[in-house]
Amino acid sequence: MSYKLVAIDMDGTLLNSKGMVSDRTRQAIYEASKKDVYVILATGRILKSAVNHAIELNLNKPIISSNGAIIIDENKEIIYQKPMNSQSVKEISDIGQSEGIYFHFYDDANFYSNIYIKEILNFYNSDDSKKSGNEIKMNIFDNVDEIIENKGINVYKFLFIDDDRSKLDNLKYKLKGLEDINICSSWANNLEVTDKDVSKGNGLKYLCNKLNVSAEDVIAIGDNENDISMIEYAGLGVAMGNAVEKTKSISDLITSTNDEDGVAKVIEKYIL
Repeated sequence: MSYKLVAIDMDGTLLNSKGMVSDRTRQAIYEASKKDVYVILATGRILKSAVNHAIELNLNKPIISSNGAIIIDENKEIIYQKPMNSQSVKEISDIGQSEGIYFHFYDDANFYSNIYIKEILNFYNSDDSKKSGNEIKMNIFDNVDEIIENKGINVYKFLFIDDDRSKLDNLKYKLKGLEDINICSSWANNLEVTDKDVSKGNGLKYLCNKLNVSAEDVIAIGDNENDISMIEYAGLGVAMGNAVEKTKSISDLITSTNDEDGVAKVIEKYIL
C-alpha cells in the first residue's frame, strides 16, 4: 500500500512526555516529506502553537488545528474555518464560571480567560517561539461580553481543565444541554468544546478532498478521544501505546508509546 498522507496528533503522540520531538521521529518526518508524502499536524492546539512546531520541524505542509475548527495550507493561508457562534460562547462561559472550573478559549493566535495561569502559557510556548517573537499571549477579561461584542474574534475552541473528574463530569452534563456544540477530551483532566460540526475527522476529510487524497491512502495517528474521528476516517488508523483504551479499541494498529518513538516506527514501516 502506498500511503499519501500521514495525519499526526501532537500531545501524547508526536511530542514525548517532555513535550519534545525525538531525533528519530524528526528524521522520519523529514524523510517522508522528501518522498512527497503529506505529513500533517492534526491537533487540538491553538493554530499558532501548531505553526510554531511545524516551523521547528521544517514542515511546510497544511495544518489542522483546534480539533479541525481551522485548517491552513502550506502557505499558511486559512482554507477552512468553523468558529463557534457568539451565543454558544456566552452560554459556555457562563456555565464554566458558575461551575468554578478554569477555562480558556482561543482564536487562531491568542488565549482568552478570566484567570491568568502562567503554567498554561508555558505549556504552549516553546523557548524557540519566545525567542522568535511568536509567543502566544493571554488576554484577561472580566466579562465575556467585552470579548464577544467589542473584539469580534472568531472563537474556535474552549478548553476546561480540572483534576477533579467529578467536576468535569458535572460540567459535561450541563454543557450537553446546549445546542450547536461538540464535546470531547484530549487528556483525563480536560474537556474541549467546539462547534457541533467540528472534529479532526471532518477536518481531515475536508483537507483530503482538497488534496485529492482518498481515505484509503491516509494514515492517522493519535492517543486520545479527540483523535478517534480521524483514526476511524483513515485507511490505517493507529493508536499510540500510551493511548486511552477507547482509542485503542477502534484502531487498526497500536504502535509504541510517545516515549518509544511510536510515530517514527509507523512512518518507517508504512512510508519509508
